[in-house]
Amino acid sequence: MKLATLRNGRPDGHLVIVSKDLTRFASAGRIASNLQAALDDWERCAPILRAVSDQLNNGEIAGMPLDPREALAPLPRAYQWIDGSGYMVHLDRVRSLKGSRDEELQDERPLMYQGGSDSFVAPMAPIVVPEDGLAVDFEAEVVVVTGHVPMRPNREQASAAIRLIGICNDVSLRRLVLNDLQNGFGFFHAKPATSFAPIFVTPDELGENWKDNRLHLKVRVHVNNSLYGQPNAGKDMRFDFADLIVAAAQTRELGVGTIIGSGTVANAHDEILPLKHDGVGFGCIAEARTAEKSKIGKARTPFLALGDIVRINAVDDDNRSVFGSIEQAVKLLAPGG
Repeated sequence: MKLATLRNGRPDGHLVIVSKDLTRFASAGRIASNLQAALDDWERCAPILRAVSDQLNNGEIAGMPLDPREALAPLPRAYQWIDGSGYMVHLDRVRSLKGSRDEELQDERPLMYQGGSDSFVAPMAPIVVPEDGLAVDFEAEVVVVTGHVPMRPNREQASAAIRLIGICNDVSLRRLVLNDLQNGFGFFHAKPATSFAPIFVTPDELGENWKDNRLHLKVRVHVNNSLYGQPNAGKDMRFDFADLIVAAAQTRELGVGTIIGSGTVANAHDEILPLKHDGVGFGCIAEARTAEKSKIGKARTPFLALGDIVRINAVDDDNRSVFGSIEQAVKLLAPGG
């Protein structure tokens, strides 16, 4: 089944069930007031939500037209947001960036940082920056939402805890990365609020596109009208989501509704931008720039400028959107906030 959260004037929004083709929705308000409430009572809520989903998709209930502009992040705020480093290809490409240290980029266990989760950004809301010149970058990622995870879980427990899957744009302000890393406490100012595609999906809904704790779909990124990347999230993922959950729970339990990120989706290749229509490309601009430095001696792809529009989508073999689209313009913070 597919779930989304629509605006209703409250911080956690209104939970709805979305049709397979993403065009219609049915209210889930009588089942759970919001997605966190559904996750907290998943054993009871999931079968009822699935039954309504079946009715919607079978035409037994008409539903209402879905306007993606009314969608919030599926979990507008979460108790915990942990971003991992599932793709060594990405880490290998950014080793040369200022502030990155080889000894910190390990291939024996995933790196992680704990991001801000008090307010996520809606899929069509802008990327707001406080000033120009911060080297704004997108990072296209896959995410999972967990149920309760005990401390020191095994891989089977970790895999069984995955409730929902989606994609996000884990925005980075590259000009601030060095200061954050030199301070010794990890990312903070360099990582503003993360944005999410409008729909979270249960693993069974994805069929063969979800296996081995990996999402086997292309994650396609455009900046304005130019294709920047379409790496397959199921390829070159050194640490799968069971690995990431196990790593996150080494010294703590994970609460219901914890979101775990894959890190920037990245596939091995020797391309640079501009990208051919069948090219693989990049899940962030930093990777494109380091590839350019390696191949032509200088970085020529600029970071995002004010007014640029980023679109991120995960698509199936028929180029149909699975989670809905992230579509964001970069905007400057208005005077007075």
